[in-house]
Amino acid sequence: MPVSDREDRHGLDETRNYLAAALGRFVPQRLARAALHVSIETDRERYARGEPIAITATFTNRLPVPITVRTPRQRRWGWSVDGELEASDETRYTRSKPSSFGFRPRERKRIEWEWNGRFERTAERQWVTAEPREYEISAFVALDGDTRPSATTTVRIE
Repeated sequence: MPVSDREDRHGLDETRNYLAAALGRFVPQRLARAALHVSIETDRERYARGEPIAITATFTNRLPVPITVRTPRQRRWGWSVDGELEASDETRYTRSKPSSFGFRPRERKRIEWEWNGRFERTAERQWVTAEPREYEISAFVALDGDTRPSATTTVRIE
């Protein structure tokens, strides 16, 4: 199957560049994490209640050399709404096997998805439509601690 027709199950379609991966391992993790810039945007600032929200996150390597950011679990990136991972209170289990997020020099990875404007409530086994107010949507690199690369944007549901 051609690369253009494949989709990575983590939202990224990566072709393996073995030279870049090897060189990226020489960049210290502290520097690689600092070089990784995250931005997030939505197609609008205001939405009607229950209306889907189109979101785009961009992960950018600001260095002129390849980098590899090691993540402690299989998740490489994530998103949340008001601190709730993927707008759900469901407990997420991610394999504890480490993974990595590799970038070529100055590479940008764009990920697009849609939040349906609802929160999943597992105790009630239902989806609850978000109430009219402002919500903070975040995208982040899945690292432990408070210093993980991340970005936020605010939307208003009316």
